[in-house]
Amino acid sequence: MSASASARCPALLIAAPASGQGKTTVTAALARLHVRRGLEVRVFKCGPDFLDPHWHELASVAPVHQLDLWMTGQADCVRRLHAAAQEADLILIEGVMGLFDGDPSAADLAQRFGVPVLAVVDASAMAGTFGALAFGLQHYRPGLPWAGVLANRVGSARHAGMLQAGLREPQDWLGALMRVSSGTDMGTARTAGALLPERHLGLVAAHELRDSQQRLDAAADALAATPLGQMTAQDLQRWAVDFPAPAHTDAVPGLLAGRTVAVARDAAFCFIYTANVQCLTQMGARVVFFSPLHDAALPECDAVWLPGGYPELHTAPIAANTGMQASLRAHVAAGKPLWAECGGMMALFESITLADGSMAPLWGLLPGRVTMQKRLAALGPQQLDVAGHTLRGHTFHYSTSDSSATVVARTTRPDEAPAPDSGEVLYQQGSIHASYFHAWFPSSPEAVAHLLDAVPV
Repeated sequence: MSASASARCPALLIAAPASGQGKTTVTAALARLHVRRGLEVRVFKCGPDFLDPHWHELASVAPVHQLDLWMTGQADCVRRLHAAAQEADLILIEGVMGLFDGDPSAADLAQRFGVPVLAVVDASAMAGTFGALAFGLQHYRPGLPWAGVLANRVGSARHAGMLQAGLREPQDWLGALMRVSSGTDMGTARTAGALLPERHLGLVAAHELRDSQQRLDAAADALAATPLGQMTAQDLQRWAVDFPAPAHTDAVPGLLAGRTVAVARDAAFCFIYTANVQCLTQMGARVVFFSPLHDAALPECDAVWLPGGYPELHTAPIAANTGMQASLRAHVAAGKPLWAECGGMMALFESITLADGSMAPLWGLLPGRVTMQKRLAALGPQQLDVAGHTLRGHTFHYSTSDSSATVVARTTRPDEAPAPDSGEVLYQQGSIHASYFHAWFPSSPEAVAHLLDAVPV
């Protein structure tokens, strides 16, 4: 296949009417099912989600990337989908929120690339209305590519029959997934013991559960009993898509050549885009990983990146690791750059007030404290100007910060002008730059180089 040719591969975008319908479970189960059958499966996540990809990577045994027509950009989506189509037998894209939610939405992505939509609907409290909902999802926007609908959390075979009978088009029926036999619902964690459990920022990451593979296999086994799960590789060709080749590929500038970047990665710091690590490598950096929870000191490095995660769930080991705290202090005292985002920033403060009102000490490299709250503090796409270069990304957190550190910039929403008291602040304290903002590095390698190269913003 020439570099300019399109690549053809069966593909599905798994969407839903809203969040919490079970689309992550279905996506991971479908990937796991076909991997067990010997197919090469590539999974993508629509939108800036860190947690669902952990499950999809385990299911597909392959890296998972984000697709977002704004954050990652259309050109990046073209390049990644074309590359996947060249090596895969099946491409799966999990949507975000409801099918038409957000700007851009999962529906926008499906229409841009002609990927058929598989709708997953929580049918636990409906019968004939299931057909109306499926019809509305299919026809709300003219020209939407459509594969069919899968009913989730179905109570019985009779219930499934009622749901199927309500469809206008019989061929839209791709099956029913029953409630999990333990009495909980597939794809939700609002009750104990669900297949993919959940907490305040989303699903529990796959690597945190000892029985993650068994959970995926259980979901795949359930899916195998449906018409969708019984489709062969040849059957999947009905959803084949021609993915265009990228017009050109811009070389990533080697702005970090010869430098070593230490990246925190463990249960407390796990919100890492695979594309970000790739970007650092393409910029010429040597990337080394370390665990702030378990390692006694930083590895030898020129810069540190503390990504987001769940420091609020690991306050005791964070505070107890005085060796790591001292190593980070020495790193900053030497004027070496440290970029901390969201959870990484939280760990740098002096203390945290947890949701139950208790207070716990943290590393104390930034003045001030953070406070957890039960309500979401911020959510949505954001961009950050760094030395004249624009980083794209997003924000999503349940805590607030109170700090005397210098505020050197604020994020803005797409297509909005900066405002004095809006957006996420960018703190600077010596060689530390920190924010609740989660950056997608490929959007501006130049900005990343400023943050990781001790250049003042």
